[in-house]
Amino acid sequence: MTASSLPLAGYRILDYSQFVAGPLATMLLADLGADVIKVEPPGGDAYRHYEPLGEGESRRFYALNRNKRSIVCDLKTEEGRSVSRALIATADAVVHNSPPLRAADFGLDTESVRDANPATAVAVVSAFGSEGPHAGRLGYDLIAQAYSGLLMADARLDDEVPRRSGGIPYSDITAGLLACISITAALAAHDTGNRPHLEVSLLGAALATQIQTFVRTSSDQRPQPNDPPIVTKADLAAVGSGIADHDALEPYYRCYEAADGFLALACLTLAQRERVLQVLGRRDPWASDPQAAPASAQERGQRAALAHNFAELFRQRTVAHWVAQFAAVNVPASDVRLVGQLFDDDQIRANGLVRQVRQRQGGTVDLLGSIFKVDGVSEQPPTPAPRLGEHTEQLLGELRQPAASNDRSRP
Repeated sequence: MTASSLPLAGYRILDYSQFVAGPLATMLLADLGADVIKVEPPGGDAYRHYEPLGEGESRRFYALNRNKRSIVCDLKTEEGRSVSRALIATADAVVHNSPPLRAADFGLDTESVRDANPATAVAVVSAFGSEGPHAGRLGYDLIAQAYSGLLMADARLDDEVPRRSGGIPYSDITAGLLACISITAALAAHDTGNRPHLEVSLLGAALATQIQTFVRTSSDQRPQPNDPPIVTKADLAAVGSGIADHDALEPYYRCYEAADGFLALACLTLAQRERVLQVLGRRDPWASDPQAAPASAQERGQRAALAHNFAELFRQRTVAHWVAQFAAVNVPASDVRLVGQLFDDDQIRANGLVRQVRQRQGGTVDLLGSIFKVDGVSEQPPTPAPRLGEHTEQLLGELRQPAASNDRSRP
């Protein structure tokens, strides 16, 4: 499969965003065939300088910016804004994460973009959204996780302070995926002469990751208006205790220690849980709803004892033994790995999920391949993350030949 046969071939996306969410969204669009142009200030995307490997390049920048072209465009100058307007005239979508006032100064607000090209969609990734008392507030992933409650979703009894689970930027990553979806929807809009303005916030993305728990019924207890937030270590420990108690009583969706490593077991149906009991030779009167709160102290003790018994059984055999046993009865189970072990994994490579590029500073770099397969084929070998301004002259040359640059065959 060639790049020209991918679903978004012929579409042009201008990426003015920095850091994680916006660049992830546009990289995914590039994986689907879009021509993504990274429009950078003279100093470049700030992520070029985060844990740098060399001048203007870092492993985090590599991860989020392959398959793009880079042009330097100083939007603080009239010349830069003029070049930006010319680029927008050729684009199908503009992506940025600038606050409203800065976006207006840079000509990236919806009105300015539509003046330059009414057929261009605008996608904005913000911290808190465009409305409400915190609309103009600056924030990154950690702030969104803290405000949204996500930071407390993995509280542990020994935590001194709240912490991000694994240091993973769930708000950023989820916002990038949601932005990709919204931009793709905008490109599919029937009214291509007036494509929409799209917004995704890190706060909304953080809530989306908690969609199964962000539900309140009429019978749920309401917090009082003056109830304080988490303010002491005792508050933190209380949350951690509740999570630990839940984990201790749910034996079917958790990790266990085996004889030679760790095993993950994941059952979401009664049929799967019954097959686990069959493999282990055990009975469980609570298998139909293992997440229900115990009805009594006696029940709590009995369920805790059952979970402890499971743990003792798993320690007696190897991880491979248990994975094979559960695979034979169609129960999801896996060994537990570190991400660094996956670059040479047969399953990962078979699905094109690791690719190799050569970067100026980093040399040969293994990184995530496209998560998409199109007609059974994963992406062609990706192009490396661009050097700052690497394609400036090429793109300026295209702008000087409007007939050629506007002759892209959009679907």
